[in-house]
Amino acid sequence: MIDGVGRLKHLTEFTLSDLESVALMLRGESVIDWHRLHFTTPEEARELIIAQELSPDDPKDRERMEHLKGEAISYLRRHFEFPIPKPIEQATPEELLLVASTKGHRQVCACSVLKAMHIIHHLDGRELLFTLPLSDQEVFHLVEEKVYRVIGGMLSAGFPITEFVGGRKNKDSLYTKLLSKQDTIAAAVYDKLRFRIVTRSQKDLLPVLLYLSHRLFPFNYVIPAESVNTIFHFKSYCEKNPHLAAMLGDMQTALGDDLNPGDNRFSADTYRTIHFVVDLPVRLPRETIDLAPSHAKALGNIVYVLCEFQLIDQDTEAANELGDASHARYKERQKAAVMRRLKIGARELYTPPGASSPKKAPEE
Repeated sequence: MIDGVGRLKHLTEFTLSDLESVALMLRGESVIDWHRLHFTTPEEARELIIAQELSPDDPKDRERMEHLKGEAISYLRRHFEFPIPKPIEQATPEELLLVASTKGHRQVCACSVLKAMHIIHHLDGRELLFTLPLSDQEVFHLVEEKVYRVIGGMLSAGFPITEFVGGRKNKDSLYTKLLSKQDTIAAAVYDKLRFRIVTRSQKDLLPVLLYLSHRLFPFNYVIPAESVNTIFHFKSYCEKNPHLAAMLGDMQTALGDDLNPGDNRFSADTYRTIHFVVDLPVRLPRETIDLAPSHAKALGNIVYVLCEFQLIDQDTEAANELGDASHARYKERQKAAVMRRLKIGARELYTPPGASSPKKAPEE
């Protein structure tokens, strides 16, 4: 854990690493597609490790990280005959993150090792969750404790947050959501746990988002292709701030200026929001790990739980509650679609691939 609540970074204090991580969350990209990090200090590297729920000062966590590094290097050599220099093989995680922020052959190797470590650690956490005798409710409780602790601290410290709502989607809402989706399986629901934050103004959104990625979830576990940003034209927004504009040319991913709308056909065109899905890392208590079968001991003590986060400023929230963009109108459209589907089937609800418009439903 990071000691203390800390403070929000002002936009003029953003580093290139900060800007890229925020852009990844807004655009729903994958960190695996990055070719470089942009850390400049050991403190930045340490902060990312802590965000993964790993403590650099805990010998067992150090052992866990060394295990992950060894597994990653073995995998790269085994399947790709990847040449890993000895300095990379012997580097600490903090050193790997800093080397991955430089240039040259060692930088490429460090990035490759870190990507493989990321995947192995994630898969281990997923396997551990399935292995333990824990119900969804018990796991959700652990997530809520973590989220409420972090955001509660932000509220107590006077951060520019005017509203915070969190909780679990009730069963009736889940039934309706799945009936309205083409892929009617429970795995397709990402917002069983969802958290909504309203900031005082639009200029507070990016600093709050960055803070959450440092203290609550690491940016590398934002689920690719599940982000929605209908508030920020990112490039134009950054160009209005001289400090951010100066870093745009050094960003490693294509920088467009389009909004990133979602595929929720029940949302009105005028609805504005930022939302994304995170596989949030949760460190299990010792008594829970003790319940694991012996073969699971090598999987660590961190599991991952899908959560949806929504960020919006209070002016945009007020505008969203007018007309077709309101939540009430959204639910009306969703329920009407479910009723049609129950009566006449899915073919009348969805646009087939390659078609320009949905089939018209017969008169009811």
